[in-house]
Amino acid sequence: MLNQPVLCPVLPEHRFDEKALQGYLKNKLPGAEQSIQIQQFQGGQSNPTFLLETPAGCYVLRKKPPGKLLPSAHKIEREFQVMDALQATPVPVPKTRLLCEDAEVIGTPFYIMDHVPGRVVEKPDLPGLQPDERQSVYQAMATTLANLHRVDWQAVGLENFGKPENYYTRQINRWTQQYLASCDPPAGGEAGARAMRELIDWLPVNIPDDDRVTLAHGDYRVGNLILDTTEPRINALLDWELSTLGHPLADLAYCCIPYHLPWNQGGIKGLLGLDLQAAGIPSEEAFITSYCEQAGLPAPTSWNFYLAFALFRLAAILQGVYARALQGNASSANALDVGGRAALLAETAWKLARQG
Repeated sequence: MLNQPVLCPVLPEHRFDEKALQGYLKNKLPGAEQSIQIQQFQGGQSNPTFLLETPAGCYVLRKKPPGKLLPSAHKIEREFQVMDALQATPVPVPKTRLLCEDAEVIGTPFYIMDHVPGRVVEKPDLPGLQPDERQSVYQAMATTLANLHRVDWQAVGLENFGKPENYYTRQINRWTQQYLASCDPPAGGEAGARAMRELIDWLPVNIPDDDRVTLAHGDYRVGNLILDTTEPRINALLDWELSTLGHPLADLAYCCIPYHLPWNQGGIKGLLGLDLQAAGIPSEEAFITSYCEQAGLPAPTSWNFYLAFALFRLAAILQGVYARALQGNASSANALDVGGRAALLAETAWKLARQG
């Protein structure tokens, strides 16, 4: 079926003791005591993800990657915590099963959730879908993001999930440190590194005066959505590793990054240059309006700051992917190519910052 997740045998660098896993899961996960067949999902760049097939059903295991990790990265415990808290909300998340923080079982902490069937479409132009389907998917994306930001994070038990104040100051500092810890050598060469240095100076002194606090996903994009197999409906929102208490426009701007990156250019996931109307994809302005109406928020001001921040943060993340690829412990086979796009993001961010 079109747009199904890509599975492969467990990559050599991510192998673990499958018998030890089965022994641990006995009496904890239905079907585990009989047999477990394990395959690895391809495509992600952070935490290795595996499909577990048992006679009682299918599950997904997420674990930390092996090797030396950057500080505060790969917090799979946070992924489990936030999805567990959102079980009874309008935000579509898989059913959580268990969290194992004991690294002795398979080498790193991990968690298990139910497998949610559906389509995964990595590119924002939604190849393989019809224009009316694309329009519905983008509407559903705006609705799901608005529903997330309307969640009462204190009522669902996430009052200690993050610090509610000074989100952008803390995030800029965090990703500056992450970037500096992984930028030797810089992905994409000196131009991107120069843009990152400019952003490191510019972002902290241009933070808008807006103290709204919501639960923030941190990686809200079409590739982290499981679409229904027959309808343009979102069955699950995945990959909560970067979630925290934050600012709603950080998620919105991140979701709008493709509007500022080139379409149909190598592996870049952009929309710039695509005839959006013919494709059935709303303009950036229309998408923002739809989200704001459903989230109950006014139209954003200082929009270029939010875009520049989102691109800077993603560039820092991809620099980390690039560094892990050079070390040989990346989660995906194409990590070197993906990480190399950090320079394009940084240069785009600095251009938007200067315009703003």
